[in-house]
Amino acid sequence: MSHADRKVLFKGGTVVTMDAAVPNLATGDVLVHGSRIAAVGPRIEANGADVIDATGNIVMPGLIDAHHHMWLGALRRMMPDVDDLFAYIDVVAEKVGRHYRPLDMYISTKLTAIASLDAGITTIIDACHSSRSPEHTDAALDALDEAGIRALHMVGAAMDKQASTEHLPSDLKRLAVRWNQGDGLVRAGLFGQLKLEWWKVARDLDMRILTEFIGDLAKLGPEFAKPGVLGPHNIFNHCTRVPRETWKLLAEAGVNITINPRSDALFGFDDDTFAYQQAIEHGLTPALGIDLDTAFGSDMFGEMHALFGQQRSAMSYRRFRGETQVPAPISVEAVLRAATIHGARAAGLESEVGTLTPGKQADIVMLRTNGVAVFPVTNAIGTVVQAVERSDVDTVMVGGHIRKSAGRLVGVDVAKLEADVTATREYLLQRSGYRPQLFGAFDQHAA
Repeated sequence: MSHADRKVLFKGGTVVTMDAAVPNLATGDVLVHGSRIAAVGPRIEANGADVIDATGNIVMPGLIDAHHHMWLGALRRMMPDVDDLFAYIDVVAEKVGRHYRPLDMYISTKLTAIASLDAGITTIIDACHSSRSPEHTDAALDALDEAGIRALHMVGAAMDKQASTEHLPSDLKRLAVRWNQGDGLVRAGLFGQLKLEWWKVARDLDMRILTEFIGDLAKLGPEFAKPGVLGPHNIFNHCTRVPRETWKLLAEAGVNITINPRSDALFGFDDDTFAYQQAIEHGLTPALGIDLDTAFGSDMFGEMHALFGQQRSAMSYRRFRGETQVPAPISVEAVLRAATIHGARAAGLESEVGTLTPGKQADIVMLRTNGVAVFPVTNAIGTVVQAVERSDVDTVMVGGHIRKSAGRLVGVDVAKLEADVTATREYLLQRSGYRPQLFGAFDQHAA
């Protein structure tokens, strides 16, 4: 049977749709036909369907990681407590990143993609600020394609001083023809920072444009207020300590905002004005990203925990300080929207993923609730946001293809992947001369 003809029925689970027009179900079914969701309902009859017993599980849309430097996968936790952005750049770009081969890009990106699938992430925006050559870009895109994750790979200049950008932005046209023409899972965009001449090339190719934006390190000049420069094609990440007039400009243009709760705290980017809250108050829809493997890993549950705690802490501090017009505490549903619906919008995929809606792509995760840290389920969304961890992810489906089943990755040789990643890491450390600390604090001067 071809994939287009195959039917899969998630039977008897607690269904969280994230779609106001498709009711959540205490006990219900989700039918997949080919690559798309065919039906969501209390009792679906589907002759010939492969049945996945969802009893005692939560069935929901796949999580969406809206900002991740996937090329850093081989450098996991190398700088777990770095708090200096420029020390971080010195290590990942000047010391180590400049030695990356296309092979290292492929292996690191593939590791991050597979780890993301394992954790229930079905879509990822890959913020690649290390596109050293067309060959490096091709290696990253091939890794995403082979992993079977849905991805938007943002091609960007490498950060080290030795890197060339002669291939950018001219390489975008080749990438648009190769990756953005069909209905594949992987697409390409531009990590363009504030280079308007690069933006024009990307806009002419109908590509999304990513900018990392920290308000006291970068400014938007008057040229960004011209009609058509900013719009829904733009993704602005971090958006910490941004002036009020800039927030107004971003909001009027309808740009997409992504935040990274753990790394924004790690580097001390944010303050009690809180970028997520500023975006909400300006009518925007902030999405969540993980950002860094050098400190964290592929875990959106951690980002949801952090967002919930940080927003409540920041708003409480403002109340204790004596402010009278303080936003309400965040809800678990708002957190889950940021990890699903808002991420889909940031990637330009809101009509395709982010909710369990008939007709949309079948990007679905099933979460076990029989773990001792999880049961009993008295609030389904609260359980997802506050209790479930990656070890509770039972089944992951992307575009109707099952990538994880019964808690195990499908078609992945984990032992070979580990060997490949270890070899890449050892090569990079040997070439760079950088010596991370196995025990103790991060030392930016380690050698």
